[in-house]
Amino acid sequence: MTPDTLPDTLSAALARHSIELPSPQVELLDRYVRLLWQWNERLNLTRHTDYEKFVARDVVDSLVFAQFLEPGETVLDVGTGGGVPGVVLAIVREDLRLELCESVGKKARAVADIVAGLALPLAVHHARAENLLGARRYDTLIVRAVARLRKLLEWFAPHWGQFGRLLIIKGPGWVEERGEARHLGLLHGLALRKLTSYPLPGTQSSSVLLQVCPEQHLSRTERPRG
Repeated sequence: MTPDTLPDTLSAALARHSIELPSPQVELLDRYVRLLWQWNERLNLTRHTDYEKFVARDVVDSLVFAQFLEPGETVLDVGTGGGVPGVVLAIVREDLRLELCESVGKKARAVADIVAGLALPLAVHHARAENLLGARRYDTLIVRAVARLRKLLEWFAPHWGQFGRLLIIKGPGWVEERGEARHLGLLHGLALRKLTSYPLPGTQSSSVLLQVCPEQHLSRTERPRG
């Protein structure tokens, strides 16, 4: 076989992106993505069906969240889909107290099966996130590829007493979404900050990590995790 025809591996894809993780984490991530791809044959859970796309999009995004989560935080993955970023974070940040929610029943059951197969201590809720917030409190809600900023702020506006902040990954359209939210008055009393930006693979654009929190909480949540 030539190098171009050799089977790809997760380790090789991680190395291409200069990502170093302990071997047990790499092995568990590999088990996770294989289970995800098995489920994907029956149910549309992900478009990232090779190691390169899984690392370039799913792992990279999850590690960006990880940089800005404090040790021991209680975190809810909103609209987890196939388990990203929640399952990936559970593997690389064992200190976090993570829960996952998904409003589509088939997807929630698939992710619960994957989590059970990996023996991860994760609760997977078949529910909309805002319906969980009446009985639970979280330090941070993490959101990736769920809805426009306007919709997120509308959904969670009544529930700020039940969580501390939103961390949201957005693409290059985030500035337009911020303008829309401001025009509608949805950021009144809230502070929105761009915490970091990083290249969007295969494009000339960037992804960003946004933080939204009540203005009075800003000083506590500005800094990235060391």
